[in-house]
Amino acid sequence: MTWKTIDSTIEEIHQTRRAISDRFGGDVAAIAEDAARRLAASNRPIWQPQDDEQTHPPEPATGPVSSGQSSPPAR
Repeated sequence: MTWKTIDSTIEEIHQTRRAISDRFGGDVAAIAEDAARRLAASNRPIWQPQDDEQTHPPEPATGPVSSGQSSPPAR
């Protein structure tokens, strides 16, 4: 990919985001409700974590942090 292709793709994403925002008057809750409604109507399978994945999130990586790097964010 060239930078021009990347830039045009990013610009297309921004235009789509602006169009969606304008359609709902910038109301994020209305955008989310519409997305949820369309998702439910699509009948597409949705991934759900197994019970043990919900109650036991993976442990953050630990180890020495080399200079110039920050440690992983706390959860």
